[in-house]
Amino acid sequence: MIQTFSSDVEAVHFLQQKYETLKSAIGNVVVGQAEVIEQLVIAILCNGHSLLVGVPGLAKTLLVKTLADAMDLSFKRVQFTPDLMPSDITGSEILDENRHFKFIKGPIFANIILADEINRTPPKTQAALLEAMQERNVTISGIEYNLPKPFFVLATQNPIEQEGTYPLPEAQLDRFMFLIKVDYPSFEEELQIVKQTTGNINAVVPKVLTGEEIIYFQSLIRKVPVPDNVLSYAVQMVQRTRPTIAGNELAAKYLAWGAGPRASQNLILAAKCHAVLHGKFSPDIEDVKAIATAVLRHRIVLNYKAATEDVTIESFIEKISG
Repeated sequence: MIQTFSSDVEAVHFLQQKYETLKSAIGNVVVGQAEVIEQLVIAILCNGHSLLVGVPGLAKTLLVKTLADAMDLSFKRVQFTPDLMPSDITGSEILDENRHFKFIKGPIFANIILADEINRTPPKTQAALLEAMQERNVTISGIEYNLPKPFFVLATQNPIEQEGTYPLPEAQLDRFMFLIKVDYPSFEEELQIVKQTTGNINAVVPKVLTGEEIIYFQSLIRKVPVPDNVLSYAVQMVQRTRPTIAGNELAAKYLAWGAGPRASQNLILAAKCHAVLHGKFSPDIEDVKAIATAVLRHRIVLNYKAATEDVTIESFIEKISG
């Protein structure tokens, strides 16, 4: 049963406290990765999906599983392979002992889905995930089955294994609110990881949030007011990524194409949540800047000139956010 709040201000304070507790709970198991954890929490509170990119062994799976445990959400991991079929994700109908067709739910029927190495599977199977991500339901034999609420897809890609991959189409990449880069730990963090994982320590993850509370806070985030100057700044930033718009010399020089309107929507939503988690009741331009890279990096494509001049997506976003 969710707690009753006398005002939205009280609810915001409660969410801030829960966020601090959540970080502490995850920190019992996952060392470091503070920015990654923050971005995952923001995506979940904004009802968005995330794509995690990092080399093997950086605890991406452990992080997602720990997050699901701390939020008391059901969790399923799907290892994407070249022979994975759509029915392996969504489920399929079988003929039971009474010769009646019976639908057996697939792993997609969970609150948090970890789609491991999503670019390992063919486009047909990737497309099966697309309806679930966008519509929050799947269709089997013409019948729609609603997915549990809340529902999130957290997908991983391995940047160093390129053979046998099927790049995600732009339409599916755009469905992900964030592309989150998981980097190597620092020396001190890696030292702590080794101590923690080679000893006889079994950390317990307490339940911090419930699915019902997450749905409530998703609604609360959308109520957060946004000043007109912050709205204008976010939209202008996205507009600056479009090489076909007159006056966008930087985009015309370095980009093949830019971000669409969904980027503007996600910038504002994420900025609202970022502000609330940091003790503010309305986002400012700094909140937009804080999450701009995660929102935009998978929605813009560099051209050959950017490659020859060593321009990265991150450096381009930094230039247009100034």
